[in-house]
Amino acid sequence: MLMDAARSSLLIVDVQQNLGPVMAEPRQVYRNCVRLLRGAARLAVPVTISEQYPKGIGPTMGEVLAEAPEGAVVEKMHFSCAAEPAILSRLQAFQRPQVVVAGIEAHVCVLQSAIGLKMAGFDVFVVGDACSSRVAANHQLALDRMAAAGVAVVSTEMVLFEWLHVAGTSEFKDVLSLIK
Repeated sequence: MLMDAARSSLLIVDVQQNLGPVMAEPRQVYRNCVRLLRGAARLAVPVTISEQYPKGIGPTMGEVLAEAPEGAVVEKMHFSCAAEPAILSRLQAFQRPQVVVAGIEAHVCVLQSAIGLKMAGFDVFVVGDACSSRVAANHQLALDRMAAAGVAVVSTEMVLFEWLHVAGTSEFKDVLSLIK
C-alpha cells in the first residue's frame, strides 16, 4: 500500500524541548520532522502535533513548532495519541484513512499511538528515520514490534516521494529541495 497525500494526515508525536535533546540522534529527528511538515504544507496534508504534558516536558522544539500550521498542537496526557479523545477526534475529522507518524519516544508514545491508531481503523505508517528513543535499541525494538503489528515502517523520503506521486510538477521541485 502506498501513501497518498490526498488520503493522509501527518502526526508528529511529542518532539518537545525537555525530551528531544536526550534522544539518540535528535538532530535527525528534528530535521526529518521539519521535512515532513514542509512537504505536508506544500501538498495540503493536514497536521497534528501532540505535546505530552507540556508543563513538565516543555513545548514542541522551536524548529519543529515553527513549521506547525496554526491550531495543529494538541496537549495530551495519555501516552497513546489514539487514547487521547481530542487527538483521535481531530484525526477522524480529517476523513483521511492514512496517518503518517513521526516523533519520540519510539518505544513509548509513538508505538502506543501507532498501534492504537491501527486498532482504530487507520492505515498507519511510522517514519523510522523521524523517530527516536533515548536508547537506540529501544528505537529498533519499537520499529520491529510496530511492523509485526501491521504498521508500515517507512523513511522520510518514502513519504515525500509517495505523497508526490509524479515528477515534473511545481510541487515536485519544491519537495525535492527538502531532500537535497
